[in-house]
Amino acid sequence: MRCHMAATRALAVLSVLLTVVVACGADGPRPSSLLIATGQHGGVYLDYGTGLAKAVSTALPGIRPQVLTTGASVDNLRLITARRADVAFALADSAALAVRGAPPFDRPQPVRALARLYDNYVHLVVQAGSGITSLAGLRGKAIAGGAAGSGTEVIVERLLRVADLDPDRDLTVRSMDLEASAEALRAGSIDAFFFSGGLPTKTISELAARRIIRLVDLRSYAGPMRRRHGEFYSERTIPASAYGLPESGTIGVPDYLIVREDMDDALAYALTELLFTHREALEEAHPEARRLNVRAAFSTDPVALHLGAVRYYRGTRS
Repeated sequence: MRCHMAATRALAVLSVLLTVVVACGADGPRPSSLLIATGQHGGVYLDYGTGLAKAVSTALPGIRPQVLTTGASVDNLRLITARRADVAFALADSAALAVRGAPPFDRPQPVRALARLYDNYVHLVVQAGSGITSLAGLRGKAIAGGAAGSGTEVIVERLLRVADLDPDRDLTVRSMDLEASAEALRAGSIDAFFFSGGLPTKTISELAARRIIRLVDLRSYAGPMRRRHGEFYSERTIPASAYGLPESGTIGVPDYLIVREDMDDALAYALTELLFTHREALEEAHPEARRLNVRAAFSTDPVALHLGAVRYYRGTRS
């Protein structure tokens, strides 16, 4: 049976098309599940991905979404290329490594983007009474540098070296997920932890509400990171309203929604569209969804847009 589908902006028609996509395709029967790789408990990816799954259930009958809890960006890109996930959240700098086939990837990966969603903010969290005021203050300390397989790990490695710190000699860097990092800081078994996430990040909000942490200003490292590693990095501000803590400068990195290049065009179109048509529901899942902007969402360099997403954005300009 040959499936011929024409993209349309009407979700009702797309739903019919997607039912056909599930039933058949160039490679035979397609599964009706949609695996969404997100991130860690207490982080934005998991909340946003849960909201996305709910939107898919509402907008695309016949597709059964399932949310996967992961280490985040690098893990997610690996899951996509291994066909163990269909949609994934990933930081732009991690996705660039996948596109180039640079470590930790051994060859260029067949990934595409549906949208630039929002910017992550690099958090360096220390105890409220800590004397650590810069990256240099981490020398000789024990820190959590992000979960194994996370985009935070990539950023921390680069940040430390920009600050002339050798992660193997000048300090102790432990792999910990967000919740474990928060618990270790409370217990005093580490001196600081990093996390790259949207605003607000739930676990950090909980720490801030107890008045036991502060954020270290990282704005002076944005320029060196950009010059050494690319235009992904920009200077950002974590406002006082995010956590009830003093305003803090930091580094921002864009977040992309990633799929495989061979995802069906109609499905990619439908997923891109529902990001906008169901934005209010996604904002209920996490307020970062309000930052989605159709004029910026297609800026996913160096990850090429999926053809289905290209068709959607072209339609918004017609």
